[in-house]
Amino acid sequence: MTPTTGDDGAAPRTGGGRPLRLGIAGLGVISRFYLAAAGRLPGWEVAAVCDLREEALAPYRGRIACHPGHRDLLAAGGLDALVVAVPNHAHAEVCADALRAGVPVCVEKPLALDPADGRRLAALSREHGVPLLTAFHRRYNDRVLDLLDRLPPPGAPVRVESVRVRYLERIEEHIGADTWYLDPARCGGGCVADNGPNAFDLVRLVLGEAPSEVVAADVVRDAAGTDRQAVVELAGPGGRARVELDWSYPGEVKDVLVRLDDGTELYADMLDGRPGFKESLWHEYEGVLRDLARLRDLPDPSRAVEGGLAALELVAAVYAVEAAAGPPGPRTPHEPHGTHEPHEPREPRAVRRSESR
Repeated sequence: MTPTTGDDGAAPRTGGGRPLRLGIAGLGVISRFYLAAAGRLPGWEVAAVCDLREEALAPYRGRIACHPGHRDLLAAGGLDALVVAVPNHAHAEVCADALRAGVPVCVEKPLALDPADGRRLAALSREHGVPLLTAFHRRYNDRVLDLLDRLPPPGAPVRVESVRVRYLERIEEHIGADTWYLDPARCGGGCVADNGPNAFDLVRLVLGEAPSEVVAADVVRDAAGTDRQAVVELAGPGGRARVELDWSYPGEVKDVLVRLDDGTELYADMLDGRPGFKESLWHEYEGVLRDLARLRDLPDPSRAVEGGLAALELVAAVYAVEAAAGPPGPRTPHEPHGTHEPHEPREPRAVRRSESR
């Protein structure tokens, strides 16, 4: 979907004028942003939550319907949409159950752990005519939206040549009690599986929806086997892209640099103007809920899944390139990145054409 702007929180309501009733599956570190966004937008209300942990449900008992599992929540009915914010390995199951129940879904990235599951979810979305949106919250960032407004329009003599997206952080500072992020079996990998989709979606947002291909990749894993760093080169009809991911970065950098073919550079710092920790996420998740509400008006709501599936395919392609390269030699985090100011990752390994399939 194309990101939307504006502060019209009253627009998303049912035909009867009542707010849309939102369910939230999973009360981990990200759920607070949905809860806050729904509280600020008068077109939404949080109707029910679920979590396997009683201690996570306790603050909401007596105020919101609470359930121990997503099937109980869905069986209770009455929802206009469901946010899926459970650990990554459970995304496919929860999304599938919601789609079969006819409930529109907004799922945290990644859509699923592998493209086959993603394609099955896309088929369910088409079969039931129910939208499935992956919550790429960075596409609603106000600095990103400003950058998009500065891009040359279609048909202009100047075109986008390339884009670089950097997504750098120390993951342990961002996950709170959600230690499953550090378990590759539950996360789906590491920085490529979890932060990669947001970065790949920004590339798609700038270069267009025509598929990009992984042409080079360099992935660094720690002693536990978790990918902590990656540099990925992409190419497609819309131009070239470089994505830099880091889960061991001392601090935080989230930015986009676009180069036009006349040499002009356009830049967006996604954290600019919001110095507080995770402060930029509050307004971004309002954008997610606005677009989730507008899914009802799409001629073909099943198309909402396309962005999530495209990002998932690129994640799989990066890991396939890594596997084709053979077992890596011993490397420590930050070795490929050198110093951090400026951030200059080493050139990723080139990919033979057969390795990117």
